[in-house]
Amino acid sequence: MHKLLEDRPGKEMFLLGNEAITRGALEAGVAVATTYPGTPSSEISLNFFDISRQTDLYFEYSTNEKVALEVAAAAANCGLRSMCIMKHVGLNVAADALMTLAYLGVKGGLVIVCADDPFMFSSQNEQDNRFYAKLSGLPMVEPSSVEECRGMVQYAFDLSETLQEPVIFRTTTRINHSTAVVSLGSLSERKTGGNFKKDPFNYVAVPAVSRNLHAKLLKNLTEAEKIAEESPYNRIEGIGDLGIVVSGVSYLYVIDALNELGVRDRFKILRPGFTHPLPKGMIQAFLKGCKKALVVEEGEPYLEEGVKVAAQEGGLTLPINGKRTDLFSRLYEYDPAMVKKVIAGYFDIAAPADHPLDLSEVPNLPVRPPALCPGCSHRATFYVVKKAAGSMEYMCTTDIGCYTLGFFPPLSMGDFLICMGSSFATGCGFSKATDKKVVSFIGDSTFFHSGIPGLINAVFNHHNLTLVILDNGTTAMTGHQPNPGVDMTRLNMTGYGRVSIEAMVRAAGVGYVAKIKPYRIQKSITTVREALEYRGVSVIISEEMCTLYAKSLQKGGSRPFYVSDKCRNHRNCISELACPAFYVEDEKVRINPALCAGCAVCAQICPENAILPVKQE
Repeated sequence: MHKLLEDRPGKEMFLLGNEAITRGALEAGVAVATTYPGTPSSEISLNFFDISRQTDLYFEYSTNEKVALEVAAAAANCGLRSMCIMKHVGLNVAADALMTLAYLGVKGGLVIVCADDPFMFSSQNEQDNRFYAKLSGLPMVEPSSVEECRGMVQYAFDLSETLQEPVIFRTTTRINHSTAVVSLGSLSERKTGGNFKKDPFNYVAVPAVSRNLHAKLLKNLTEAEKIAEESPYNRIEGIGDLGIVVSGVSYLYVIDALNELGVRDRFKILRPGFTHPLPKGMIQAFLKGCKKALVVEEGEPYLEEGVKVAAQEGGLTLPINGKRTDLFSRLYEYDPAMVKKVIAGYFDIAAPADHPLDLSEVPNLPVRPPALCPGCSHRATFYVVKKAAGSMEYMCTTDIGCYTLGFFPPLSMGDFLICMGSSFATGCGFSKATDKKVVSFIGDSTFFHSGIPGLINAVFNHHNLTLVILDNGTTAMTGHQPNPGVDMTRLNMTGYGRVSIEAMVRAAGVGYVAKIKPYRIQKSITTVREALEYRGVSVIISEEMCTLYAKSLQKGGSRPFYVSDKCRNHRNCISELACPAFYVEDEKVRINPALCAGCAVCAQICPENAILPVKQE
């Protein structure tokens, strides 16, 4: 039995933030969960995936976030409690559905988990998705701790059904990926059978209907403002005359800072957890007792602007600051030391001198930049394309996935990237704007997510470019989740279809389509060279299972390689492949057998044939 299915109310369990969110949804009786995986939200989906195999919970890895939200929206409008999970940039993809779904509303609870990523640990930007709540007019809640995640999910479902609107459950990486002790609540009975009551003049968003629905949305928002004033997740602590308004994980940093400074009794803290709409009356009452206020929030000045508006409308003139060059930045994550320093400076509090540990005798840790795994088929594909291109002048558009790391030297295969699915479409633009050959890379999961429209555009407008689809049989970057091209029988799962990438590409009318096995270097180079020479749209499908995924399925097991005495130290293996299994010792190239995946790519490019498989004993 999955640990999150344990029905022992009051039991304490050490949970990841994402596990606490999953548990909260189970306690709320969630019946349908949909997602497109994206860090830092991926573990929520993984837990639902495992739980769905043991219960009657319906879970799916959807094609993309827009589809995931539309599936969840339909289920919710049949009266089923539904959850849709994504990372922050995923909401950009789902925004088209989100904005109109706010008009249509829901009947059963719908909670949209949106995980923001300050500092961009695994993202192309650090946009602040709190503004989606303002843009859509939807209510939003934000937990400040792992323990709060569990209970707040139940609250979000109840709120959704009270207002008959989706609720945005906004987290950040530090909440998703922290662990803490969580006290379990009771598991609710799951309602899995729904019914849709036809009402086209409230559910078909044509202009005449939407005009009325917009008025309904604004009415719901007014009701949400009243609820926010009484929400148990909006609270005031302390009795001092100095004020701090804080949300999210920064609340914990503030508490630590005030305790370390020894000034907890001088401060009042307003911690809104129901952050859209903000509790304007509560904010005004809080500020009336303050001489000065500081707003602590990562990201954009969303909370600060709301507090200042409330102060202005209440005729309050106290200093209120947050984002300022000498205070908090709009960049990256915060940390306890930074928050303590800013609080001390802003409120003119004498801070005890920090005494950092003397680390002068401790050597610096070696830098470990992210890299493609040993034996990664993407490395082989990049090498093949470079060799096939030869002296040809070309540029590469790339996409979101493990293969994005190919832009690092020495592979250097990635010159432009915007977002999921952009490689094919931007490749079209570059093919028209320049006289260079354009090669566009995209992974199998990203191809299904949002790459197909770019492919069709290239064919219809007769662009001249080569599209390389890197099919490694899984959604590797976020933890080996399935996508529509995955053979689910490998996971011992039935009842799934499988979409052929090759059939889709040929159906789109591509003039040249070929498959390669990138570990077969010379044969692959010949095929790719033909594709590069083709005038028009050519597609290469590079098929090779992700090495880590293969190991998890026990499909790996190739013998590792070693560098023999034939080596003349040309170091092509390092300078052209840079596989992490290589290292240099005593000026000689060596291969770490514990890391080597046995792909044999390096053996094929060695001019002396000096790289050989380790002999079996």
